[in-house]
Amino acid sequence: MRILPKIPLLAALAFSFTVSGYAQEKSWELLNTKVLILHQQGLYSEGITVAKEALKVAEETYGPNHPHVATSLNNLGALYKEQGNYAEAELTYKRALKIREKVLGKNHPRVATTLNNLGLLYSSQGNYAEAEPLYKRALAIDEKALGKDHPDVGRDLNNLGTLYRAQGNYAEAEPLCKRSLELLEKFLGANNPHVAGSLNNLAALYKAQGRYAEAEPLYKRALAIDEKALGKDHPHVATDLNNLAALYEGQGKYAEAEPLYKRALAIREKAFGSEHPSVAAVCRNLADILKRLGKQDEAKEFEERLRKTREKPHK
Repeated sequence: MRILPKIPLLAALAFSFTVSGYAQEKSWELLNTKVLILHQQGLYSEGITVAKEALKVAEETYGPNHPHVATSLNNLGALYKEQGNYAEAELTYKRALKIREKVLGKNHPRVATTLNNLGLLYSSQGNYAEAEPLYKRALAIDEKALGKDHPDVGRDLNNLGTLYRAQGNYAEAEPLCKRSLELLEKFLGANNPHVAGSLNNLAALYKAQGRYAEAEPLYKRALAIDEKALGKDHPHVATDLNNLAALYEGQGKYAEAEPLYKRALAIREKAFGSEHPSVAAVCRNLADILKRLGKQDEAKEFEERLRKTREKPHK
């Protein structure tokens, strides 16, 4: 009988660790993919649960300062933001940024991604002074690392242009938003959800200037893109509906705005629950236009819902 040579204990342990490490790597990749799918589907609560598990696997496998940990944190922060949990999102993004700057260097494109995400978080709260330098730094990083015609540069331009629009700097905002749309359409295709986001922002710029005829087809195209790409019940579709309804409301077209607001409300309630701030915002809009349409009783129902939401703070 042939006697097999003994395998040194150290080598056996190393092999075991390699197999285990590979399994953990695959586990993290699968969890991370699931997080991205749930985010795209608008299933944010479920996404947070999976994102936390992905973060745990990454930390246990690679240690607290690995790029995979930063990726998990970045994804978790995005989900917190979608739910309006801004405090948790900020802490999560800042930790991801610290890791990426340390491990990848301060001028890496993934650092720019986290800078953009943190900037978006501040912008959504009206903290434009904090958001602007982050957007500008992200743009500078991506232009140098990727070139001025890269789609990530399109994203950066879109974010900066949107910030200028929110500040009333329309002349500075318009060329940035147009260039962003051009780049995103060129590299991602005309029917990508990121293109829909850029269309929404350019439309909002036109609306703010009273250029309603230019804004309407952009809002409609964004809605069509998101419905096809994401599904008719996705929260981004609710945003598109709300934007188009607000455009009609601003022109006194209340009968056209009403069904759009109602559909947006139904989507957001399903996605976030009845107490979420974005649900309250649509209730307020609906109450206003229902009054203008002479539907006082129905308007009172939405005002009562709004009052109850305000009495119970969103967590």
